[in-house]
Amino acid sequence: MEHWVRFEQGGSTGFGILSGDTIAVHEGDLFNHPRATGKTVALGAVRLLAPVQPTKMVALWNNFKANAAKLGLPQPAEPLYFIKIPTCFLEPGGLIQRPKSYAGKVAFEGELGVVIGKAARAVSEAEAAGCIFGYTCVNDIAAAELLKKDSTFDQWSRAKNFDTFGAIGPAVVTGIDPNKLVIKTLLDGTERQNYPVSDCFFPPVKLVHLISQDMTLLPGDIISIGTSVGSGSMKPGAKVEVRIEGIGSLHNTMQ
Repeated sequence: MEHWVRFEQGGSTGFGILSGDTIAVHEGDLFNHPRATGKTVALGAVRLLAPVQPTKMVALWNNFKANAAKLGLPQPAEPLYFIKIPTCFLEPGGLIQRPKSYAGKVAFEGELGVVIGKAARAVSEAEAAGCIFGYTCVNDIAAAELLKKDSTFDQWSRAKNFDTFGAIGPAVVTGIDPNKLVIKTLLDGTERQNYPVSDCFFPPVKLVHLISQDMTLLPGDIISIGTSVGSGSMKPGAKVEVRIEGIGSLHNTMQ
């Protein structure tokens, strides 16, 4: 198991393996035999960045049985998803900004992110596992009241893609079984979500297989597998933590 992070120090960016409070600095391509430099840097001496730079995030709707039961939704026949774009992504510790054009509720959703490490295009389920690099924490943020604002058109793209509305990190963890993970979300220190990945309709490997039939998934892209019971709104000053044991804790504050 390795915890890969990206960081900024003195105006330069780097990446490496985090162990305790020390980062073993690497060079080259994270997804293609990265090389250890032999150098280390203290975690406290750098600013963590989003651990990868996705070209897109594919985010799931209605992928958890408990949440579907609460909302009275049927099991989907295939993955239901929308896309989040690169300009919405936010680093660990970054500020979630309320859009100036929107005054309604802003919602948090703690989720597991599947990080692609190898281009996946129309891969079989057997091949899909080899296309996954690792896993990270995601806060899929939404301008909730925009979704159904116009009765003629659901605004998923607009509601989900404001700047800072896709928090990811702090690390991408390899060599971990996602089906044994539990996702917890805390709002101002109070637990609001606590649900197992095993409750999903479409687990990570199947998602890579099925979504790759629709589009090419590139190294660094993320599939955010959806959320379950307990997601809700947050106010300015709220501190949100998405915690997944084995991966870490993603902390962000709403500005």
